[in-house]
Amino acid sequence: MKKGLLVFTSLSLVYLTVVYVISACQEERDVRVLRLAHSLNLRHPVHLTLEYLAERVREKSDGHLIVEVFPNEQLGTEKEQIEALQIGYMAMTKTSTAPMESFVPELKIFGIPYLFRDSEHFWKVVQGPIGKKLLEAGVDKGLKGLCYYDAGARSFYAKKPITSPDDLKGLKVRVMQSIMAMEMIETMGASPTPIPWGELYTALDQGTVDAAENNPPSFETSRHFEVCKYYILDEHVRVPDMLVISTEVWNHLSPQEQAILQEAVEESVVYNRKAWAEAEVASLNAVKAAGVTVIEPDKTLFQQAVRPMWERYKNTELGDLIRQIQEVR
Repeated sequence: MKKGLLVFTSLSLVYLTVVYVISACQEERDVRVLRLAHSLNLRHPVHLTLEYLAERVREKSDGHLIVEVFPNEQLGTEKEQIEALQIGYMAMTKTSTAPMESFVPELKIFGIPYLFRDSEHFWKVVQGPIGKKLLEAGVDKGLKGLCYYDAGARSFYAKKPITSPDDLKGLKVRVMQSIMAMEMIETMGASPTPIPWGELYTALDQGTVDAAENNPPSFETSRHFEVCKYYILDEHVRVPDMLVISTEVWNHLSPQEQAILQEAVEESVVYNRKAWAEAEVASLNAVKAAGVTVIEPDKTLFQQAVRPMWERYKNTELGDLIRQIQEVR
């Protein structure tokens, strides 16, 4: 009797394993295991979304296809996780589109501040032809996008009040590993400082950086509100999360497995949007109860401050994409 035989594909990749197990009726069956890593903690609504995805994949495949979720940067930073997909060490990752910019330049579009009028406009774009095309933009780099998850609007938080871009001048602001994020912060007069998410609490606490920017659930679940008592709802950019699978892994799945995974992914997007909306409200209430002052500044001041970014991309491919997105109604 076989207790468990681990068999790698002909490419000798760790990402996709075939495990032979003995069922209750003593019949041998194969199980495919996909490793999915991300950087968020267990309370974050996107982690809960990924757990839901894993559950739906297991149910739809009758246990033949398994998604194992590794949170909290267990398998590396977002950049390292993306690289792991390219070399076949891992099957899937949930990453912000910001660190994807270095691998898929077209995704820089999500780093344009105040590109989307509101959440409704954002979802019309990403679920329409533009968004679907961008999901496929990294296939030749070994990175196939499966869907977008809501990551809300990103806003600043700091140890002091910020009511206009002038208050940012001279501050060291943590940003993701993103060319566009660094350009935006520089345009506003601050100093961008890329720091991995897992190291940010210590960096804020020790004064390595003066401020950061993220959505309310990330601000709350990371407990950064313990260090930064001001959250500024300027909502400067909507950078979505993206679920990405290694192209090699995708191509090694059977058509039936691909269909099961894609169907579960689409269901997880519906789950995510509801979970995110609830989490945003709950997180803002939680940080207020913890003594955080939530400031609602005049957004037009911030919009005016980043206009030079829009001007720099006129008459470029990115500028044309900006125009197309603005025309979506």
